[in-house]
Amino acid sequence: MDKTEHGERCPTTINPAGLATPGGHYSHVSIASGLVFVSGQLPIDSTGRKLTDKPFEAQAEQVLANLASALAGAGSDVTKLAQVRVYIVDIEYWAAFNEIYARWAGEARPARAVVPVPALHFGLKIEVEAVALV
Repeated sequence: MDKTEHGERCPTTINPAGLATPGGHYSHVSIASGLVFVSGQLPIDSTGRKLTDKPFEAQAEQVLANLASALAGAGSDVTKLAQVRVYIVDIEYWAAFNEIYARWAGEARPARAVVPVPALHFGLKIEVEAVALV
């Protein structure tokens, strides 16, 4: 961990390989006190292409791939997830997401919320944020 001039501990922030450059004033990952905080991941590929024109399932798979890349970059993985929060633009997508997520997460069963929202950036259909152990 980095230290400030007063000796307090500061989070370490990273933007792991395999993820597009953040589009705003944030980092993809912040690591503090043994925890990995992953910023909301949108269905954007590593080149920065937004998958707005892709079906929900393809967007969900990209978001989970992004989450896996973020975790790996922090020295973590899906088995160390503690909490996952999912935002979807239509509750009708819940069943499809749950199926894709169950395959992706395997035996891992972190706490999770799926929250319907009216809209997401760029007209995308899903966003996922998470907290894991290092």
